[in-house]
Amino acid sequence: MTSNERVVVIGTGLAGVRLARRLGELGTPALLIGEEEHRPYNRVLLAEVLAGRYSPEVIALPAPTELTRGRVTGIDRDARTVACADGAVIAYDRLVLATGSNPVLPPLRGLFTENHQLPEGVHAFRTMDDCLGLSKAVRPGARAVVIGGGLLGVSAARALALRGAQVVLAQQSERLMERQLDPAASKLVKRHLTDLGVEVHTECRVRDVRCVGGAVRSVEMADGYALDADLVVVACGVRPRVGLAQAAGLDVRKGVVVDDELRTSDPYIHAIGDCAQHDGVLYGLATPALEQADTLAESLAGDATARYTGTRSLTRLTLTGHDSPFDLAAFGETEALPGDDVVQLADATRGTYRKVVVRDDRLVGGVLVGELGTVGALARAWEGAEPLPSDGGPLLHLLTNDGGS
Repeated sequence: MTSNERVVVIGTGLAGVRLARRLGELGTPALLIGEEEHRPYNRVLLAEVLAGRYSPEVIALPAPTELTRGRVTGIDRDARTVACADGAVIAYDRLVLATGSNPVLPPLRGLFTENHQLPEGVHAFRTMDDCLGLSKAVRPGARAVVIGGGLLGVSAARALALRGAQVVLAQQSERLMERQLDPAASKLVKRHLTDLGVEVHTECRVRDVRCVGGAVRSVEMADGYALDADLVVVACGVRPRVGLAQAAGLDVRKGVVVDDELRTSDPYIHAIGDCAQHDGVLYGLATPALEQADTLAESLAGDATARYTGTRSLTRLTLTGHDSPFDLAAFGETEALPGDDVVQLADATRGTYRKVVVRDDRLVGGVLVGELGTVGALARAWEGAEPLPSDGGPLLHLLTNDGGS
């Protein structure tokens, strides 16, 4: 593209703000359009706001130079314009979709009112408004049920417990954070939550949210058991926001399909972050979103060689308890396949656990709980995908050398 072309970015999450900031640094300013009334913020840290550790101002992102508040309702690809709910029409030369994702709201009986709204006391946990609404509603002794035991559900349960709520976490699968952690690490996460007073139920399917007078009163399980509830948090994952792309006729599968230049099926429209599907992969994580934003910024600023080839990123979570933080990190494949080599180190007294999976002399994944001094060295070995020395000594060094980060 040429330096005088206009770049319009839809979305003020991590990906959109990072792209606008990098483009400004590279001399190619962009117009950012966001529908949230709040200043752009780091969504990753919302649980810390809910826990009372941070104020909303602390997790605010640097304000972009050009920011328009509004909800985009349509894209006219022929005219290269976007239409907003307030009637405004904004022209673009290059359009970037950084629309993020929406919370998954499962088809539970009673989850929605007749007006298709969540009943009083039932909350998603995705936006700053969700977080502030929960913060206002929670109080010491409140009975809170968190539906979903993934990364978001675990974070929400911990935050509510720290606020003094009586928390029950209901997870449908057999263990917590099953997408990131192996069974041993999941047990340590469960133990940490239990120490905070959270009652954890796995292999537990919710079927009904019961309300009286429009306000939640209980959550009913598939086996008929009912949990009294003043608050319910639905943390069942996220789904890419692709409505604008679909309505515009772009190639959409699970996400908006993009190539290595992060272009959609329309060469004048790009997509990054949670809404983008690259090489068949939907990441839904902060690190890939930021890397995509950086790559696209270089490309739109004139670097014809800029390409995004995928991200090998790790999941990291710090659960702050009453006494000390509980850290965990996971990357790659944490479950071994037949023929893989596995190295594990566990210390039950200290609550630490380290495991790596090696395939064909290469590190393919690992999980660490507790002390994470080695995570940097292990992640670098995994990202490099270089063959490990056959004697195993360096691998043991990576697992045990706390200076590795």
